[in-house]
Amino acid sequence: MEFESKVIEWRGPAPFFFATTPDEVTKQLEVSAGHLSYGWGCIPVDVTIGNTTFYTALIPREGTYFVPLKAAVRRAETIELGSSQKIRLNLRG
Repeated sequence: MEFESKVIEWRGPAPFFFATTPDEVTKQLEVSAGHLSYGWGCIPVDVTIGNTTFYTALIPREGTYFVPLKAAVRRAETIELGSSQKIRLNLRG
């Protein structure tokens, strides 16, 4: 799955940065979530942004899935809050 998403921030105990899945990708993920989720609805994926590929888990929240953007990835790809990123997801499972 490939899509473009704006980088958002969620403030909890520490700031975390995410991209969110668009509606059409969210719908595709919901079809697979039952057999791919390892708990709490999280879905394991490999994410590619630019030249960087990393493992993470999509987090269901607010009717979409949040794609966590690790600090090392943000540095490597010069990702900033509010920037738009092309994202490729490969589901694990």
